[in-house]
Amino acid sequence: MSTPSSIESGTSGHKRVVVTGLGVTAPGGIGTERYWKALLTGENGIGELSRFDASRYPSRLAGQIDDFEASDHLPGRLLPQTDVSTRYALVAADWALADAGVGPDTGFEDYDLGVVTSTAQGGFDFTHREFHKLWSQGPEYVSVYESFAWFYAVNTGQISIRNTMRGPSAALVGEQAGGLDAIGHACRTVRRGTRLVLTGGVDSALDPWGYASQLAGGLVSTVTDPERAYLPFDTEASGHVPGEGGAVLIVEDADSARERGVERIYGEIAGYAATFDPAPGSGRPPALGRAAELALAQAGLTPADVSVVFADGAGVPELDRAEAEAIGRLFGPHGVPVTAPKALTGRLCAGGGPTDLVAALLALRDQVIPATGRTARVPDSYRLDLVTGQPREAALSSALVLARGRHGFNSAVVLTTHRP
Repeated sequence: MSTPSSIESGTSGHKRVVVTGLGVTAPGGIGTERYWKALLTGENGIGELSRFDASRYPSRLAGQIDDFEASDHLPGRLLPQTDVSTRYALVAADWALADAGVGPDTGFEDYDLGVVTSTAQGGFDFTHREFHKLWSQGPEYVSVYESFAWFYAVNTGQISIRNTMRGPSAALVGEQAGGLDAIGHACRTVRRGTRLVLTGGVDSALDPWGYASQLAGGLVSTVTDPERAYLPFDTEASGHVPGEGGAVLIVEDADSARERGVERIYGEIAGYAATFDPAPGSGRPPALGRAAELALAQAGLTPADVSVVFADGAGVPELDRAEAEAIGRLFGPHGVPVTAPKALTGRLCAGGGPTDLVAALLALRDQVIPATGRTARVPDSYRLDLVTGQPREAALSSALVLARGRHGFNSAVVLTTHRP
């Protein structure tokens, strides 16, 4: 369980950490600007699952990436050894590095560059195929790459090998909260002396085995209409829709970024915190609000300083209510604009927090808040100023991004516009 000391409370004496590159592979949005346009125009990335015959499953919808061909982006030697989730991560990493202007001639030493990623599901699709070979043909037909292609750390490893990034690296697992945890850990790594860290989260488990494992959690909507299946904070909320993909960000020491003459700084990661919920039945409240408070304290901000909240938006009534109460306790009734853009992509597991973080950075850039998918009717008891229907123009200087993982994980990140 996190405490103020364990998350480095306060910013005095710490290096400022800025975001200089973004890469997104998400439903409805391959590429950062394409993803952002889809959010602003309300393009729904949720539809009928087509990777396999899901007609016998109780749910048949997913946030599926349909316009990605790995061979268009990656060398052929990588394809036999990578799961679809790792391919998304590698391509998003390539795009983020290019966006940040980082390449072989940038002037970094190998050990100046670290990698911290999160995935909660691992290489489900790859493993399912290899298990099928094992059962139907025999062990000699199982790929040798199965030894690592399924593993939670494989994205960190493959990205670091492909880009010769030998600095401090890590892989974190925290389900939906894991992507923000990876970014928080990357910020700590920068403050401890690593000049640049590639970070974020990507997941994909839309094969029969992986999809069944997600349905087993009991929180997936059984509504068949893609326009009504995932409605965070709505009176008709009935669960979420699984999705795939995620985002990769480049975080750097602000002084180092300035010295190398970066063309663009998207914003500053001013605060991060993680907490863990008490045991069920303890009578103690969930700890999401505490994570937000600690992240704001690390950023040196008060709730009045926050321009917008990017909510976790579980789409499950009791979880939505708990999040609304946490936001209300911190900001007051209708005290801050709230949005949950993942309603248009599905919940991307470890990829959800990082894609929300990208959306928040772009919202700060363009001074506009994307709407919450198809949500239209918010219960009065939630007392939320939820952005629905159309994007909302607003004066934005900071954003709070929230994420929750199954069984008690909570994470919060505070972003601010960068001031040289």
